[in-house]
Amino acid sequence: MAEGLTRQQLYDRIRASSKEELILEEMTRLGFWARNTDQPSLPETLIRKEGELRRELSELLAEKQKYRNKERMLADMRKERMAKAKLKRAETKKRNEEKRQARAAAWAEKKNQDIIYLGEEVSAGLNKVTPDEALLTKFGLPLLKDANALAAAMGITLGKLRFLAFNRKVANNTHYQRFQIAKKSGGTRVISAPMPQLKAAQHWILENILYKIKNSDAAHGFVPGKSIVTNAAPHVGQDIVINIDLRDFFPSVAYKRVKGLFCKLGYAEQVATILGLICTEPEVDEILLDNRKYYVAKTERHLPQGAPTSPAITNLICFKLDRRFEGLAAKYGYAYTRYADDMTFSAKEDVADKAGQMLWAIKQVVKEEGFTIHPDKLKVMRRGDKREVTGIVVNEKLSLDRETLRKFRALLHQISKTGLAGKSWGKSKNIISSLEGFANYVYMVKPEQGAKLKATLAALLQREDIKAEARNLWTTGSTATAPAPAVTPSTQHPEGIPIKKDTPPATTGKPDKPWWDIL
Repeated sequence: MAEGLTRQQLYDRIRASSKEELILEEMTRLGFWARNTDQPSLPETLIRKEGELRRELSELLAEKQKYRNKERMLADMRKERMAKAKLKRAETKKRNEEKRQARAAAWAEKKNQDIIYLGEEVSAGLNKVTPDEALLTKFGLPLLKDANALAAAMGITLGKLRFLAFNRKVANNTHYQRFQIAKKSGGTRVISAPMPQLKAAQHWILENILYKIKNSDAAHGFVPGKSIVTNAAPHVGQDIVINIDLRDFFPSVAYKRVKGLFCKLGYAEQVATILGLICTEPEVDEILLDNRKYYVAKTERHLPQGAPTSPAITNLICFKLDRRFEGLAAKYGYAYTRYADDMTFSAKEDVADKAGQMLWAIKQVVKEEGFTIHPDKLKVMRRGDKREVTGIVVNEKLSLDRETLRKFRALLHQISKTGLAGKSWGKSKNIISSLEGFANYVYMVKPEQGAKLKATLAALLQREDIKAEARNLWTTGSTATAPAPAVTPSTQHPEGIPIKKDTPPATTGKPDKPWWDIL
């Protein structure tokens, strides 16, 4: 037995070569076989060759055995690869989840500190927070550098500000109550009255920003200290009066134009975007799906008719239009005023023949400023016609339509004789508010006449039989209704139309006040 080898090791060496080769090696090692260093003897060569062949044969047999189980080998290899891939996926998933959680935490922290997204198509400039401080100081406006400063100035949280300004194509809540009122010229007008929280934000913008910017001298509508009376006064006694109305005045002022206005005042794009979103809204379709109501936007955002900020914004946006019309009027010798979307030009007889040139130039300016003239409301009134400006007759002096005043006095007389039943005034269902509104309207134009009418009406409303009938009409819901209960500012529309808290206005209802009361 070879020195130092166990029996098992000896068997392994024999299997690896041959018994004869092992004996040869051991005999040579022990000196029993002479080592021929020049050339091995034939028996030695044969024995070694046999050993080599046996080893090659063993390798071939092993290889054959391996390929004999090829399918098993492939299955083992596939299983091993799948195990490695599964482990790698688990590690990748864990890393991605850790990254996602880190991003979510960073996003939540960012949302708590800033507004970086407000919906599709409106969020591009929210990263711009550098205002024009010199311009803001010039206009005397509050210096609001970013959304945090705006929220703090309004006295609300950043989350509440985001909620009020967020632009959604489909939402399950709305910031407005929508209803319709009858137009004087026929048809209906949709009024979008903001909910209390949005209304408070809009009033803040109105008082702290919009009212601090000077309007053009020609603007009289929704301007403190001015009215339809001041709008009509410059046209008294003129020989020709031209009235022009703009079609879809508020809806034609889109969100981008409103945002641009705030940018021009000096605010950074982030603040201007938020202010623009708070002051605009799209028209929506109300859809009921699975017993849940959704509000689906069907137009782009624009100024809503009913928001307290809309008139002031249009006055500022129309500043350039007013200046151009003032220059045009001066060129042709006309007087010019504007009450909201109602524009009036007037002149004496010596320049009245320039009306054609004037109208052509007016149409060009209106088109270039992004508005459209309402073709049915363009009126040219000359000497001999009853010339009216925002409902006030301006032929010789400020006055009202005599036939309307006669009918109003006659109605008050009939009420004093037979009560409220079956009586109506205008298109409103609430006859009391209609009567009070018209009396106030007369008082504004003709103080002496208006004071008499108001006194007569007040005396009627103090009579016990009229009070009882008014209460009965209110509870029974007749066409002539009694005055609505007193309402708080949170339950009253900007137009002055009261809303009962437990009964929102119907989308197809009529107003509780006539057009003159709304004006």
